[in-house]
Amino acid sequence: MRYRTRAAVTLRELRRALPGVRDPGWHSAGVKLYGLLHRSRSELPGVSGVVRVDRHTDALLRRLRPGDVAVLEQLDLDRATADALVAADVAAVVNAAPSISGRFPNLGPQILVDARIPLVDAVGAEVLHAVKDGIRVRVHEGMLYAGEQVLAEGVAQTADSVADALLEAKSGLAHQLEAFAANTIEFMRRERGLLLDGVGVPDVQVDLADRQVLLVAAGYDHVADLARLRRFIREYRPRLIGVGAGADALLAAGHRPDLIVGNPAEVSAEALTCGADVVVPAFTDGHAPGLHRVQDLGAGAVTFVSSANPEDLALLLAHHHGASMIITVGLSATMGEFLDRGRSGSNAATFLTRLQAGGKVVDGRVVAALHRNRISGWLVALLLVAAASAVVAALLVSAAGDGVLAWVQQAAAAAVELVRAGVQ
Repeated sequence: MRYRTRAAVTLRELRRALPGVRDPGWHSAGVKLYGLLHRSRSELPGVSGVVRVDRHTDALLRRLRPGDVAVLEQLDLDRATADALVAADVAAVVNAAPSISGRFPNLGPQILVDARIPLVDAVGAEVLHAVKDGIRVRVHEGMLYAGEQVLAEGVAQTADSVADALLEAKSGLAHQLEAFAANTIEFMRRERGLLLDGVGVPDVQVDLADRQVLLVAAGYDHVADLARLRRFIREYRPRLIGVGAGADALLAAGHRPDLIVGNPAEVSAEALTCGADVVVPAFTDGHAPGLHRVQDLGAGAVTFVSSANPEDLALLLAHHHGASMIITVGLSATMGEFLDRGRSGSNAATFLTRLQAGGKVVDGRVVAALHRNRISGWLVALLLVAAASAVVAALLVSAAGDGVLAWVQQAAAAAVELVRAGVQ
């Protein structure tokens, strides 16, 4: 008998190698041996899934499917990204950068560990090149495997380690505020004309003057907040501005955006070609990332040169074009959410933009709370039934009740005859 090096030995090959064996128990023994030789790799410890690798987090989130392993590079993982990863039902998250750097207590890692999603931290930027997108990988005890080969190694975060890191990070808030003050002065010096006089704000075909504007960005709980504003949108017909993936959120909710602000690479082709005006943020040298995508789709776009982030540019655009009210969904509102974004360089722009347009800006959750119906439909129906019952009772006990009931019967009979004649 010649021995084979491969594990895939079939039952027929075993019979050929041992021709004298014809015992009835041979089949069950062969099946057991076959099962041992073909032990599935899925029995290895840890969680497995198809890996999705992308340096751009927004692009990665759009490609994720339930059970995938997400490999990204995001320093200080923010709450919005963590919520999106949980919503995508990923099997595990591998971060090339530290998810908690200690600069401030960001909220993303806590959300992942609370959702029981394994988080492996600080594996290094080389993982983005070493791991091929689409292969099957396994995550176990801080290591990323392809089969039994180690692809990357980092720190496996737990509820205790995240809690300790957040406690230590609180001490970094003072340094963050100092850096924020310096960045605010620098941004004011650089973008004074844009903030105060609207210098550089592009013209758009959408008329925003004296109109209510609903601005939607892909932030914390933006889908639920947008759903709560459905009745408000139907009644007041505000202008709809989608910031980045917020344009797709509007489409998913059944609304067509009037204006889209952001990198087109973060927006679906359906949204870019829905007829909305597209404004693409550009660097001071004129380069506008993603502009070629709009042109390839045959849609038009204008650029907005500024160092501010797309959310702030959308606010400034609505403000300087004369919007009477700017209702925001998905934008940072609290101090925790404000710092949690992990973009210390753009926080100054956000702060100054809110100061400039502050009198017009209203959080969407407040509008939804004030606009909701205070009387339920069931209560209205109950009142109508009670009123009808009272009228019927009054007619039955009154002297004119018989005459009224006879008239109702005659009217009903006449209506039935008219319907029959129409059918014939």
